[in-house]
Amino acid sequence: MRAAIYNPYLDTLGGGELYSLEVGRVLVRAGYQVDVEWRGAKIKDKLIGRFGFDLSGIDFVDDVKKGDGYDVCFWVSDGSIPVLHSRKNFLHFQIPFHGVKGRSLMNKMKLFRINKIICNSYFTKNFIDREFGVKSVVLYPPVNVEKIKPRRKTKTILFVGRFSQLTQAKNQDVLIRAFKKFYDRGYKDWELILAGGIEVGVGDYLEKLKVLAGSYPIKIIKSPGYAELRELFGSAKFFWSAVGFGASEEKEPEKMEHFGISVVEAMAGGCVPIVFGAGGHTEIISDGKDGFFWKKLPDLVKITKAVILDNKCYRDLSKEAVLRSKSFSYGRFEQHVKKYI
Repeated sequence: MRAAIYNPYLDTLGGGELYSLEVGRVLVRAGYQVDVEWRGAKIKDKLIGRFGFDLSGIDFVDDVKKGDGYDVCFWVSDGSIPVLHSRKNFLHFQIPFHGVKGRSLMNKMKLFRINKIICNSYFTKNFIDREFGVKSVVLYPPVNVEKIKPRRKTKTILFVGRFSQLTQAKNQDVLIRAFKKFYDRGYKDWELILAGGIEVGVGDYLEKLKVLAGSYPIKIIKSPGYAELRELFGSAKFFWSAVGFGASEEKEPEKMEHFGISVVEAMAGGCVPIVFGAGGHTEIISDGKDGFFWKKLPDLVKITKAVILDNKCYRDLSKEAVLRSKSFSYGRFEQHVKKYI
């Protein structure tokens, strides 16, 4: 049996790319030979380094011919609907596309060839169903929570996300401004770490961040490997996120966090997440139980300080965060992929 996977964003090495490859790994274990469309074999080593998993049984080829000659095709949409030709066709949306004339007659005809439309969150599903007039299903991304463990905690606040400024900015500059206020209010033994990929769409953003950080204890880690990320998730006390801040959730949903794999990874490491309360974040965290949401920037600092001053609160939140992370395990993901196939 043969399976084809297409993801136009593979070189960004982000959560959606991990999702696609995990589908491939499930298919390999189900007995499929898997081909991933990408020009250039070097991408395989980059993916292994970033995500830390085995890609045996997965080949990277120039063209999967939209599934022609394959038993299964898993296609990540760029906002368009392709004409797929495999025996079973799955269309995946990892971005809440809107305003793309999704209900055109041509799209309706193309959708006859699609067996199932899969979204990475209910947030994404809400926009996709409205835009294309479909009933998609939600399959949350797999998170390898079993490999991430709480470690000896340090006075570190962490954020993990791409430094790319294309479509969805991760707003690391917002976190730097918040941390500087936090630091100046007496928390001078704390550190902020910003880690993420720099492969696509960074421009001069990193240099701007360095200037903004100045002499504050703010560390920027470029394109960390999986082993380093595991260490960071395990040792940091808090996970901050400002993704979506300053944008309209209804008018600019693409700027929100569509799910938030790094949030779940941080929770698996015992980090207490304090994240902007919009988008996919709201499907991961129960506010006040295993993390917190913030809407106004001063609240990010205010909530963090309050939790630091209450050791029992921190311990309880950290414990609940680890428990919640297990809801997004790889085993759950594999079970659903096999069911759909």
